[in-house]
Amino acid sequence: MQEKVYFKTSSDINLCGILSNPTEGTENPVVILCHGFSTSKDSFTNVTLENLLNKAGIATFRFDFFGHGESEGEFENVTVSQGVEDILNAHRFLESLGFEKIGLVGSSYGGATAILAAVKLPDLFALALKCPVSDYEELEMETKGTQRIEEWKEKGFEEYESADGSKLKLNYTFFEDLKNNNGLEVACEILAPTLIVHGDADEDVPASQSIRLSQQISECDLEIMEGADHRFSDPDHFHDMIKFVLEFVVERADQ
Repeated sequence: MQEKVYFKTSSDINLCGILSNPTEGTENPVVILCHGFSTSKDSFTNVTLENLLNKAGIATFRFDFFGHGESEGEFENVTVSQGVEDILNAHRFLESLGFEKIGLVGSSYGGATAILAAVKLPDLFALALKCPVSDYEELEMETKGTQRIEEWKEKGFEEYESADGSKLKLNYTFFEDLKNNNGLEVACEILAPTLIVHGDADEDVPASQSIRLSQQISECDLEIMEGADHRFSDPDHFHDMIKFVLEFVVERADQ
């Protein structure tokens, strides 16, 4: 059973999600699927995991972050803080429906926000992170450099190319917000059993971030995949990444 639903943030913004449950009722475990930056709930990773998890008897809830897909909000106003709030609101929404066993899967930006949300959700049955950003401020500084960051600040926004190649604006408030959202600094507070999957050929987020992240989480499995890029674009790499996540979530759901 699949249903498109809308739920609200604390700012009364409507977010859109797809709840897919292999059976009626809320007895099944459910996993929140968090997409990457400038993509959507309909990402290939999310849809693939939805199909496989549903076949394993696990419900899924893939939703669009603020400013993405079918959710309200302007992309230029996206921040990590807002993304964390979106996940917490998705979690509250599922609880309001009666779901009790809730897990979290996040990719890239969705991984960054999932790390921070997991700190506030001690009862998650599983946390799976695909190429997550754990120190976003460090990543932005390394990627853009001081001069470009200063230009971003002076201009107030930066032109950003989305996953589909379209041009988007992103306000400097995104960078300012990162100072208060360092996942690496708070990861030691995560109680959920955690899996991190990262490619050592990731061109967007260095795998070294995930290695450091794994050292901060008390119960963490780390899979560094040789030759895999950020999007696991090689079919074999994608297959193995999905296999790692699926097996981890299914095993934890049965405990």
